[in-house]
Amino acid sequence: MKIHIIGLAFVLLLAALAGAGPAAQEKGPGAEDLRAGKNLLATQVYSEAEDGKLLALFKGLRVADVTDGMDAVGLQNIGLMDPEIHSLWRDTEHFRHRFVGIAVTARYVPTQDAPAGKMIVEAFDAWSADWYEKRSTEAYMDIIRKGTALVIEDAPNADVGSIGSYNILEWQGHGCVGVVTSATARDTDEIITQRVPLYFRKPGRGIRPGRNELESVNRPIVCGGVLVMPGDVIVADGDGVLVVPRAKAEAVAEYARKIMDGDKAGRRDLYKALNIKEDDSVKE
Repeated sequence: MKIHIIGLAFVLLLAALAGAGPAAQEKGPGAEDLRAGKNLLATQVYSEAEDGKLLALFKGLRVADVTDGMDAVGLQNIGLMDPEIHSLWRDTEHFRHRFVGIAVTARYVPTQDAPAGKMIVEAFDAWSADWYEKRSTEAYMDIIRKGTALVIEDAPNADVGSIGSYNILEWQGHGCVGVVTSATARDTDEIITQRVPLYFRKPGRGIRPGRNELESVNRPIVCGGVLVMPGDVIVADGDGVLVVPRAKAEAVAEYARKIMDGDKAGRRDLYKALNIKEDDSVKE
C-alpha cells in the first residue's frame, strides 16, 4: 500500500512539473504584453533645439576625426558601418556630399504577399496606390526636421528603390541633410544631379508595392551592420558612415575637433612649404 501511495505521489509530481512548462510560464507578469509584441529598447525624444546644439559641436568634422573621438571615449570599432555603405556621389572641391545629422529611423521589411500579377493598367495603378498608402508608407515624413539624417533599414534582398529622385528631394525640403540606407536606391543619375547626400549599398530598380512594407518608424534599426538609435549622431563622408551614440556624442565631438584642427594646421604648413594653393579642406 505504501508503494502505491509513493507511486501516486510521483505521478502527481510529474503532472505538476508538466504544468509548469511553457503554457504555465505564459501566465507570468508581462507575458500577455510580450505575446502582443513589445519593444525593449526605448526611444528617447529630443527637442530641435537640443539637436541643433549638438550638431553645432560636430560641424565640419570628418568621419576620421570622429572615429578618433570614439576611440578616445572607449568606443573603438563601434558605430562604423560596413564600407559597402558608400556615397552615391562625391564633391572633392566643396565636399557637399558630407553631412552630419541627427538620426530619424525607418525599417522596411520584405512582404509575405505574392506579387500583383497581371492586371489591367487601371487596376494595377489602384493596387499600387493602396499599397503605398497603407503598407509601404513614408510615415517618417512627419518627423523630418532641420538637421535630420534619415536612416533606413530596408528589405535586404529585394530589388526595390525605396529612395528615388522625387522623395529624397522632398525629404531635403523638410530639413533632411542626408540619407543612409542599408540597401538600395533608384533614379541615381537624377540624385547625383540634384546633389542630395545619399549613402547606400547598390542601385535598386523596382517600386515598393509588392516588395516591402514599413515595419516601424523611429525605433532601433540595424544599418550597415551597426545599431542606429533615433537621436544618434550620423557622420558621413568619403570614408563611409559612422554612428555616434547620443550619450557620448559631446565628448566624442570635443576630441574630434582637436584632431581636425591639428590636422588642418599641419596641412596648411605643408601647403605653404610645397607652394600648394589652399582649398576647402584646410580652411579654418
